[in-house]
Amino acid sequence: MNFDLCLHIDSKDTAVLRLVLANASNYFKALPDTPFHLVVVANGPAVTQFTTDNTECSALAAPLLKRGLRILLCANALADNGINKDTLWPGCEVVPAGLVEIVRLQREGFAYIKP
Repeated sequence: MNFDLCLHIDSKDTAVLRLVLANASNYFKALPDTPFHLVVVANGPAVTQFTTDNTECSALAAPLLKRGLRILLCANALADNGINKDTLWPGCEVVPAGLVEIVRLQREGFAYIKP
């Protein structure tokens, strides 16, 4: 059985990001001995939350990144919001288009959830 999961966020509401990170943490806890890939894809205004200014959520994400969480941020949304890649959390990756990345992941068999 495939447990690969894509969590999608497009909201700039910090409560939604905390929920996404809590869901990611719970997923790791629920499948301690199961191999899987866990990806968060952020596009639209959500990318504004992944800068070093958001220390609270960055601290929540750090241990998840160490466990293998991938955070993918949409380059188009970063440009639209005037965000420089140098201000992103360590470990975040930039992809050309967030929605295209979600489709790619779904085609690879990832389950998709948007809170």
